[in-house]
Amino acid sequence: MIIGVLKEIKSEENRVSMTPAGVEIMRQKGHTVLVEKSAGLGSGFSDSDYQEHGAEICDTPKDIYDRAEMVMHVKEPLPSEYDLIRKGQIVFTYLHLAAAQELTRALIKSRSVCIAYETVQKADRSLPLLTPMSQVAGRMAIQQGAKYLEMAQGGHGILLGGVPGVDPGMVVVIGGGVVGTNAAKMACGLGAKVYVLDMNLERLRYLSDVMPANCFTLMSTPVVIRDLVTRADLVVGAVLIPGAKAPRLVTKEMLSTMKKGSVLVDVAIDQGGCFETSRPTTHSDPTYIVDGVVHYCVANMPGAVPKTSTMALTNSTLPYAVEIADKGWKKSMQENQEIRKGANVIDGKITCKGVAEALDLEYTPIDKLL
Repeated sequence: MIIGVLKEIKSEENRVSMTPAGVEIMRQKGHTVLVEKSAGLGSGFSDSDYQEHGAEICDTPKDIYDRAEMVMHVKEPLPSEYDLIRKGQIVFTYLHLAAAQELTRALIKSRSVCIAYETVQKADRSLPLLTPMSQVAGRMAIQQGAKYLEMAQGGHGILLGGVPGVDPGMVVVIGGGVVGTNAAKMACGLGAKVYVLDMNLERLRYLSDVMPANCFTLMSTPVVIRDLVTRADLVVGAVLIPGAKAPRLVTKEMLSTMKKGSVLVDVAIDQGGCFETSRPTTHSDPTYIVDGVVHYCVANMPGAVPKTSTMALTNSTLPYAVEIADKGWKKSMQENQEIRKGANVIDGKITCKGVAEALDLEYTPIDKLL
């Protein structure tokens, strides 16, 4: 198969979807790898690094879309790419379609085969291609939240960990999954008082066992959220429903009860966000203020640390990419339930139920196409 590795064009996105080591593995399997010029520079990989491992460097994205049977990105295709995607071409990347009506319709029109990293799912319901970036984003949520609590950044001047004789800051993490657990670990490590909310009692029991003494677990309910946000210095939105739009758990009305200069970090912004007042921001313009509350809603948080993120991501994606390249999309889905779960749009049909429901479009079970 001919695989194309595209340069990321989303604002301040420096990750790349395959490392030179990944190219070498693909070449050993007999596949051809095309890499767009300068695609790896932000992650520390030069064009010559890719060439030394067997890649062919292409000057433009059009060159890659014209030749590749499977194209790989980190982030979703942008409007400049919509008309380049061909019928039957495999698009393997993060898509987050439940919050992207225009992109979804473009992919339907292209009749391509769109496999989303974020819905590839194991039998235990874990998300192996989302997990590494969720780990990065969860840790970054506290790093960024702590920074924007500084008065010079718009916050109310709280040091999350406090100092002897002074109360630490209070952090509320909504969602006890991978993002929430990593956020809570970081916040606890800084010495903050941390509350983790989740609706799964078994998950709360697990977190109660493994987290340090300054972490408190609570069942997530509207009443609990309303109470905690009034006292919180930092609130992290870490709720995920695979493939579907994130639920809005902190309303605009609640903002008026929060401390002025407190901070909201919405890690679920890729899926529409779990705060009513959330809207996507960028690394160059990461925050805005509503009712005195600082909002940080950067949609590609791990892109700020690409040398860590690219390695973590490609460690997870490469085995799936190799299997798809070896077998083709149809056979790989027939034989691998995890890849089958990644099917979002196939030949003009939406095959992910969460996306269809979020956008009020017709759903076609993937089994009907296999």
